[in-house]
Amino acid sequence: MWVYEKKLQYPVRVNQCDPRMAKFLMEQYGGADGELAAALRYLNQRYTLPDRVIGIVNDIGTEELAHLEMIATMVYKLTKDATAEQMMEAGLGDHYADHDKALFFHNAAGHPFTAEYFQAKGDPIADLYEDVAAEEKARATYQWLINMTDDPDLQDGLQFLREREVVHSQRFREAVEILKEERDRKKFF
Repeated sequence: MWVYEKKLQYPVRVNQCDPRMAKFLMEQYGGADGELAAALRYLNQRYTLPDRVIGIVNDIGTEELAHLEMIATMVYKLTKDATAEQMMEAGLGDHYADHDKALFFHNAAGHPFTAEYFQAKGDPIADLYEDVAAEEKARATYQWLINMTDDPDLQDGLQFLREREVVHSQRFREAVEILKEERDRKKFF
């Protein structure tokens, strides 16, 4: 069951129209290590995980949808007042020709989102290690995005998202340890 609150998980503010930065943020919207891929990965993997860790993965997958909403809001705010010329100058001419300023799931290079971005192996420990790697890649990407803007308000939202990736990585590592302990426990019959 989901309860939707009509507010973002963390406030999103931007200082000015900046389609160039919006283009880069699209990596976290529709890219391989972005929020959509993470949410779908975790919400799919949860079905074959042991009961002891399903809640962790489900909670994180749900939170990733909130992060996707934050990224969408950032991209929208950075492009809503842009002219067609500004969109083209920012490298978003192809996007503008196809979608105007509407959001579309693709990465910063313009490649459409694909389910090939994530895996579900069926081995709980293997899947959780992939999840750790996904969170660490997202954390790194957020740091690079923070480095690419001088907008302190945008940096604030990106720093929040970066820190949540750290927390998620830690939670997935905890889940791995729970499963390793369970696997290594002596079994008596």
